[in-house]
Amino acid sequence: MSDSESNDGERASDADGLQRPVGRRPRGVDDDTVAAVGKVTEAFEWLERARGCLYDFHHMMGRADLLMSDAADSLVAAGHEQQAQVLDREVVGRNVLDGRWTFQIVEEFDDCYYEPVRAAERRIREQLMAGRRHVFEAEMKERRRSAGRPGHEARPAAVHRLSQAAE
Repeated sequence: MSDSESNDGERASDADGLQRPVGRRPRGVDDDTVAAVGKVTEAFEWLERARGCLYDFHHMMGRADLLMSDAADSLVAAGHEQQAQVLDREVVGRNVLDGRWTFQIVEEFDDCYYEPVRAAERRIREQLMAGRRHVFEAEMKERRRSAGRPGHEARPAAVHRLSQAAE
């Protein structure tokens, strides 16, 4: 069994006396490091949410531009050519920021901020947690769940059966 795998019932005590699933936390990693890396991951997750909002904005603005074009067509069909020309000339295809459509904003954000932060988070996790994700949360789950109670299992039943079959 690799260091990152464990059976549901397999547990070990750390120096602080807490029972933890074997293999989740790399050996020798202290609580302060787990908490600090957990904060890095939490910050990155907030960045992911912000990026999602930026993509929402990108999609919403693209849809708004297409709807403005459709509205101009509807104005023409309704006999309002002059108003349609205003929309076509002043609104449809307009930059949302100086010289930029939203795809350019998204690309610049990804290149300038998102990718470097993503790489830093991954590098820190690899260096301090052997690449393992969500160690802080996994330990929180273990502290908070009621072992043996339905709905409080450590892992999905299918995963548990697969890991047992592999042994």
